Amino acid sequence: MVIEAVAETNSTRTVHPQRWSFLLLLALLALALGCSGLPSPLYPIYQEQWGMSPLTITVIFAVYAIGALGSALTVGPISDAVGRKPVLITALVLILTGLVLFLIANSAWVLIVARFLHGIAIGAITVTAGAALLDVRPFAGARNGVASGVALNVGITITVIGAAAAAQWATSPLRIPYAIVIVVVAAMLAAVIALTEPHTERTGGRVRLRAPSIPKAIRADFWFSGIGIMAAWSVLGVFLSLYPALTQHATGHTSVMFVGIVVSAMAAAAAVSQWLGGRIDPRKAAIGGNLGMIVALMCAIWALASGSTAFIIIDSIVLGAVFGLAFGGSLRHLNDVAPPDARGAVMSAYYLLGYIAMGVPTVVAGALASALGTAQIFPWFAVAVALACLAAALLGISGTRRPTIAETDVAV
Repeated sequence: MVIEAVAETNSTRTVHPQRWSFLLLLALLALALGCSGLPSPLYPIYQEQWGMSPLTITVIFAVYAIGALGSALTVGPISDAVGRKPVLITALVLILTGLVLFLIANSAWVLIVARFLHGIAIGAITVTAGAALLDVRPFAGARNGVASGVALNVGITITVIGAAAAAQWATSPLRIPYAIVIVVVAAMLAAVIALTEPHTERTGGRVRLRAPSIPKAIRADFWFSGIGIMAAWSVLGVFLSLYPALTQHATGHTSVMFVGIVVSAMAAAAAVSQWLGGRIDPRKAAIGGNLGMIVALMCAIWALASGSTAFIIIDSIVLGAVFGLAFGGSLRHLNDVAPPDARGAVMSAYYLLGYIAMGVPTVVAGALASALGTAQIFPWFAVAVALACLAAALLGISGTRRPTIAETDVAV
């Protein structure tokens, strides 16, 4: 009982001279994912006013994934060497630069450059702020993971609904949302500048980047989690790029606010399910989430075909809930089985699959949608992702397992 009490106290203690540092880092994670979803409710306006094709929209989204992928694979060792604060400051400056480009944009090429900068910055914040959370509160790894997942989805929820509201009632719908977020990011930048460096054990030496690798003993576990994130993030990519215009076409709604409600409903449901799912065994949560996504994707086809506003919103909530279980469960499962001395390489490989799945299927779907129509392509995309979800679930049911210490030592 005494040991449990000490552990509980340690898990909630912030080891940092600034007690607000933990909340600031969570706010940074929320801001990062909020910026990633900021243009989503505005894409239908770009399509209408600028005449952009679905392929152009998905390319704009895909370059974000490319930037985030490169950043996620490199900034970890950099922040270990020079500290978390310089990386976070640089990332926020890049976000501000991208927002200014969005603010003055007059062509798709400017949007592509802005999204690429945001991809680099958001990937850097996701990795670096996540590591800084452990620097600030080192006794609460599991709780940090749950809090991070919730913060990411809350960030998307607030930003998307806020951007939709600003675009709905503002005189300049493609300008005002970015101007508002610029002010918020500038305030966050000032807070980070005032932050005391969380990483006190900086190496200060040469930065060494390693290719992602998977220890043999956990390869079955890795592919269970890896296919899970690929399926989940494929859904996320298309949902944040093509789905808004598709729901407008299906229901006849022209309101930007409607798009904001659909996207934010999914993100909010994902945040709640990740929070509640933290109490469920990770493998069981991931399997349940993967099976649930199959049902939700099939229902999405039916909801769009029916044109029912209520069904589309309800399905978005259900899809968000099972997405949160699938992604959160697969990430927690991989954290449980990854050997401590290979965790960085394993996580890099995991997010490599995620960002590839976010970018490549989205562009393919966009190219096909430009040629054949989004409404015709979406059912086939949903079926393909449902099969990937089924594969991940079957891998989990067939028996992933934790390696023994001896196996881990040999494999690594």
